[in-house]
Amino acid sequence: MMPKPAPRTGARDPVLLVLAGPAGSGKSTLCDRLVAADMGFSRVVTSTTRAPRAGEVDGVHYHFFTPREFDARVAAGEFLEWAWVHGERRYGTLSASVLGPLLLGRNLVMSVDVQGVESLRRIAAKNPFLKRVMTTVFIVVDHGRLLARMRERGKDDEAEIARRMATAQAELREAPKFDHIIVSRTRDEDFAALLAILKTVGA
Repeated sequence: MMPKPAPRTGARDPVLLVLAGPAGSGKSTLCDRLVAADMGFSRVVTSTTRAPRAGEVDGVHYHFFTPREFDARVAAGEFLEWAWVHGERRYGTLSASVLGPLLLGRNLVMSVDVQGVESLRRIAAKNPFLKRVMTTVFIVVDHGRLLARMRERGKDDEAEIARRMATAQAELREAPKFDHIIVSRTRDEDFAALLAILKTVGA
């Protein structure tokens, strides 16, 4: 059961900043940079059934679960949202990772796929507190730049890149549903755009 919002006593509401965009759009980099900027944001660590990539740390980059572990947590009602992504992997957000810190007044930033954002919107429609504190941002990247970034990362083979590019086209059609859009250019320009958005929500 979702916890009830704590009463506010004149204090500013926290901010839940939700970033989405195609793989390679730089959303994770923006999350990390915002946390490192010491502006009072913590990153929500989401969960996945995919295997860790080189250099990824469990509990830092993701909570890495086996399919059986993921299923058990779904059955126990521990996820705020979860979805199948790229056809064979599951990603999700544990309720405890979001609602607990928010109810304590802490600002959070998270990177999630568009399916996850849609799930969060449905939940927020029934939870006035979550609806009030949540701001969604979509990062738009043109086709050529996105393809180049995926190849430069060196994390996926060409078949996986092709699948991710196909997914990206579908994700880009969801951009109008978001509160804000960042048209990706350089890392510095993208971060400046994110800071400008935060000013509009009082963070």
